[in-house]
Amino acid sequence: MSVNGVTSTQAAAAYSYSTYENKVADETTKAADTTDDKQKDSGVVYEPSTESQAASTKKIYTPDTNLINKLKADAEARTAQLRSLVEKMMSGQANTYGKANDIWQFLRSGNYTVDPATKLQAQADIAEDGYWGVKQTSDRIIQFANALTGGDPDKIEEMREAFKKGYAQAEKTWGGSLPDISKQTYDAVMKKFDEMAETAKKATEAAQETTDPTK
Repeated sequence: MSVNGVTSTQAAAAYSYSTYENKVADETTKAADTTDDKQKDSGVVYEPSTESQAASTKKIYTPDTNLINKLKADAEARTAQLRSLVEKMMSGQANTYGKANDIWQFLRSGNYTVDPATKLQAQADIAEDGYWGVKQTSDRIIQFANALTGGDPDKIEEMREAFKKGYAQAEKTWGGSLPDISKQTYDAVMKKFDEMAETAKKATEAAQETTDPTK
């Protein structure tokens, strides 16, 4: 991978995560608003449950606002740090930046130079165990989705769809296919959603077996 490619990939990872996060938050807010409207119309409190659960054991899932705020603040700080680094780099290459419409077009072009310190930092950030690496980024996206839904297993597919929409939006704004690291992150997130769905399914089946005297 070229020096410029490292920086572009790091920026794409940061940008795509920010887009995923915002899209998931938007989709969850819409779902919550719809649920609130239904509650008002019916006069009852929504409590996700399976038919086999008794009313007294129904579980209410509450968003983890503390974790949501922590993840957002952390992501915003790291993204701002990256943006500042890129802006400094652009200021020294005004001619190249002047031909681009925005920061993302500038990075996509690869028509710029990167100093050794920036290269090393970028490589560390997108490494396997780096902040913008596949593992940490996919873990944060899942954490964020769980925090927004309170871990409600009935919301897994809604969060999956929100993530897919966020990825599509990131590609549209980026101006084409995102770098490989973003595609790898997409695959990792989808796999983790699959694992969550399988775990939720097994938990539901176990609960049904416990409450069904015929089994």
